[in-house]
Amino acid sequence: MKNFFTTHPKSVGETYFQHLRFALSTGLRLILWGFVAIIHGILPFTFQNYVSTRIKALYHEITTR
Repeated sequence: MKNFFTTHPKSVGETYFQHLRFALSTGLRLILWGFVAIIHGILPFTFQNYVSTRIKALYHEITTR
């Protein structure tokens, strides 16, 4: 029987809990960066490179896993 909780994590070389930790961490960072981007939109002189720098680092983190 197929285990829906572990099939995908195994396909990327992780356990369920390793995958959970990474997904939660990524999701929470994206939410935070979304709020920072909204603040930047209202106050363009704040956080000028904050979000884009972190998104580039996250992309590197994901593609080199």
